[in-house]
Amino acid sequence: MSNNKETRRAFLNYLASTPILGVASQVFAQSEYLIENPDEAVNVFDFESIAKRNLSNAHYTYLASGVDDGSTIRANRAGFEKFQLRVRRMVDVRNINTEIELFGKRYASPVIVAPCGTQQAFHIDGELATAKASSSRNLLQILSTVSSYSVEEVNAVRHDPTWFQLYATEDWNVTRQLVQRATNAGCPAIAVTVDLPASNREALRRFRRDTNAECLTCHIPGFENAIKKRPMFEGIDTSSLMTTRASNLDWEFMDQLRDFTDTKLLLKGIVTAEDAELALKHGADGLIVSNHGGRAENSGRGTIESLPEVVNAIQGRIPILVDSGFRRGVDIFKALALGADAVCIGRPYLWGLSAYGQSGVEAILDLLHNELIMMMQQAGTTNLAEINRNYLVS
Repeated sequence: MSNNKETRRAFLNYLASTPILGVASQVFAQSEYLIENPDEAVNVFDFESIAKRNLSNAHYTYLASGVDDGSTIRANRAGFEKFQLRVRRMVDVRNINTEIELFGKRYASPVIVAPCGTQQAFHIDGELATAKASSSRNLLQILSTVSSYSVEEVNAVRHDPTWFQLYATEDWNVTRQLVQRATNAGCPAIAVTVDLPASNREALRRFRRDTNAECLTCHIPGFENAIKKRPMFEGIDTSSLMTTRASNLDWEFMDQLRDFTDTKLLLKGIVTAEDAELALKHGADGLIVSNHGGRAENSGRGTIESLPEVVNAIQGRIPILVDSGFRRGVDIFKALALGADAVCIGRPYLWGLSAYGQSGVEAILDLLHNELIMMMQQAGTTNLAEINRNYLVS
C-alpha cells in the first residue's frame, strides 16, 4: 500500500474515533475508502462496500433487503441505542476469557455463525468457505436447510458437525427425512425456524425473477426447478410441496417433532414471553430470539428489545441465543448483559464471504471477537459469567 493510502487510512481511523461531525459514529462506520484485502478492515462495515461491488444487483438486494420497507431491519440496529452500559473501573483485564459451553461442547466465543441459505450466490465456495472459517476459529456454525452444499459436505470440511436449521415443510414425511438426514450426519442440535409463515420482500420482488434476464441466468422459474438446486432435498419426494416454508406450524407439530427425535431442538424466531413459555412446555431445549434479520415480519421491533421478556420467562432453564442486527462487539456485550447465552451473526459474515471468501469470513469473526474483548475490558469483565444486567443502565 502506498504512503498516501496509509496516511488516508490513518486519518479516517482518527476521524472515526472523534466527535468532529457530531454523528461520526454513523458517518465513519463505513468510509468511502475500499479496502484492498481483509487485513485492512477496521470494522465489519468495511466489507459491505466490497460485497456490493462484487455481487450482482439482484444478489446484493437479496442479501440486504427485508420485509416491506425495511422498518424491522432499521429497528434491529436502532434497538441497541436504547441500552446504555454501566462500566466498572480498577479491574485487572489483562486476561479475558470468552469461551462458552453449549450442550456440553466448548467454543472459543459466544459468536455463532447463523444459518444463511444459498451461499453460492455470494461466493463459489459458499458454505464450505464459511465452514472452514468457523472451524478455524472454533466457533459454532448453523447450516441452513436451503444451503448450496449438503450437510455431509459441510461437516466434512469443518471436521466438526454443524447444528442444522430446519425449514419444516407442510409435508411431515419430507420434514422427517430432513431431520433424519441431519441427525445421521452428526448434527447435535436442530434449530426449527418458526418465524416465516409468510414474507413480503418488496425490494426483491421488483426484480421479477421469473422474467428478468439477469436472474434467469441462474434461476429457472418454477418450484420444482428451484428445489433441484437444494442438495438437502436430494432423494426426497417433494412432489407434494409448493414451497419449502410451512404456514401450518403449531404446537402439535412441535410435539410430533419432539417425539420423533432425541436430538436437541431449538425454536428459532421466538420473540415473546408467552411463546417462550409454551416452547419450554412442549420440550424445546433452547430458543433463538430472532426476526430473521428483519426478513420475517414487519413488527418494527428489534430483537434486542424482545430479548429481555424471553429471558425473564425462561429464567435460565434452557439456553437462549439471539440474532438480527448485530454488527459490533458492544452489541454482543449488551445481549449477553440482557441474559443471552450467545449471539448469531448473519449479514456481516456474508459481506466477508462475498468480498474475500474464507479469509473474509475469518476477518469478520476476528473483528467481532476482538471488539467483544475490548468491550469486556472497558466494562471491567474478565469472563462471560461476569456480564449481567448490573452493567446496564436500568
